[in-house]
Amino acid sequence: MYAIVEIKGQQFKVSEGQEIFVHRLEAAEGDKVTFDKVLLVAKEGNFQVGTPTVAATVETTVLEQVKGDKVIVFKKKRRKGYRRKNGHRQQFTKIKVDSIA
Repeated sequence: MYAIVEIKGQQFKVSEGQEIFVHRLEAAEGDKVTFDKVLLVAKEGNFQVGTPTVAATVETTVLEQVKGDKVIVFKKKRRKGYRRKNGHRQQFTKIKVDSIA
């Protein structure tokens, strides 16, 4: 059984017991978070496709708040002496899917 769920503007294919990284959620570690924007549910070959959503929920548990790998942003214009170097680390939340109902 799996579902396609929209979290923070992105779509994820999730199944029970799976751990995924999503953009930063305002929740503490150990909190239960429920998502109700379920776009598709597949169970044993039977599909429920929403228009736009299905009457289902995905219940998850927040495992930890983490940062992604550093991305270097370097800008340069040749022969002008213009150089700018910035770094960025995206913040993520690691969640575990408990159930799809």
